[in-house]
Amino acid sequence: MAALISVLPSPTILDKVGILLCSDAQQPFLTIANIDLNRGDIVGYLLEELGLLTNLALFHINRASFVALWRESTRASCYCSSLISAIDQMEKQIVKGEELEKKADKKISSWGLFGSRYEDAAEFYQRAANSFKLAKSWDRAALVNIKLANCHLKLDSKQEAASAYVDAANCYKKTSNKQAIACLDQAVNLFLENGRLNMAARYSKNIGELYEQEQNFEMAIVYFERSADLFQSEEVTTSSNQCKQKVALFSAQMGKYPKAIEIYEEIARHSLNNNLLKYGVRGHLLNAGLCQLCKGDVVAIHNALERYQDLDPTFSRTREYKLLADLAAAVDEEDVATFTAVVKEFDSMTPLDTWKTTLLLRVKETLKAKELEEDDLT
Repeated sequence: MAALISVLPSPTILDKVGILLCSDAQQPFLTIANIDLNRGDIVGYLLEELGLLTNLALFHINRASFVALWRESTRASCYCSSLISAIDQMEKQIVKGEELEKKADKKISSWGLFGSRYEDAAEFYQRAANSFKLAKSWDRAALVNIKLANCHLKLDSKQEAASAYVDAANCYKKTSNKQAIACLDQAVNLFLENGRLNMAARYSKNIGELYEQEQNFEMAIVYFERSADLFQSEEVTTSSNQCKQKVALFSAQMGKYPKAIEIYEEIARHSLNNNLLKYGVRGHLLNAGLCQLCKGDVVAIHNALERYQDLDPTFSRTREYKLLADLAAAVDEEDVATFTAVVKEFDSMTPLDTWKTTLLLRVKETLKAKELEEDDLT
């Protein structure tokens, strides 16, 4: 930037062409603050080097008197034209949406047959919501979808009302997870009333995922459990297991190890008899074993390893079993160095994910604390 400033003309000439220089508080030299080319007809190139002007506050180009000959003129001008056109289209869609929403409101408040009023209003609300979505006005689209859901409820069309709430939630996901959850909750209840258990399970899972994004693991557990039960009632085992694993994962994160162990062991048992799922058994048993280590009960850890061998005789020949057995021995000996070496060796062959690493660090910190306690006693 200093080199760029050094080759510029004198301040007087710069002022005439509309370039303002100022000093930067963090730098000892002058920088370009403003470029105002609204002074006359100028023809030239807009170079990529303009991006180096990091302190530029104003770059004024009056398109009536300035012609820019871009090196990639076609692509650049098309981009600008497309951008302006897109903005114009969005504004038109908002106006259209507002008009349709007003027509729907007017239909509801007007005289006429009860059913006919709400059917006509629902059609207008649907079209208004689509217009707001095209304009990316997500909150407006969501609010209109809620009005649409209320119309369907007046017509006793619970399926359509639930779908409208889902549409509202999808719009709110762009702006507010809290509002999205509220709409999905309404949809789930309507699907349950209508006997659509699979749909209720799907959107209960969706709510759990939104709570996960918000780091609200307690509520995430509630909805993933609900989803798991609903999927299980519909015999969608794979989806049910996925939700149960989420419950186990969050339970372990919150220190509820017995609950996590119970879930992982249950999934492992059920997976053994399924040709598609049996290859994941050693992973579930590893997760259960790590939760056992976090409990800190050495006897329980060894008992669990014996149970896992009885459950799946092939487990004792896996690297996951060896990891758990070596870690259990290190915990029994209260040997932090060996514990660390065992983890490092396994991780070099099979990288550990964040969840497993977190649990192992908890076990290691417990071992360190015991080590320090013994040092203090001696």
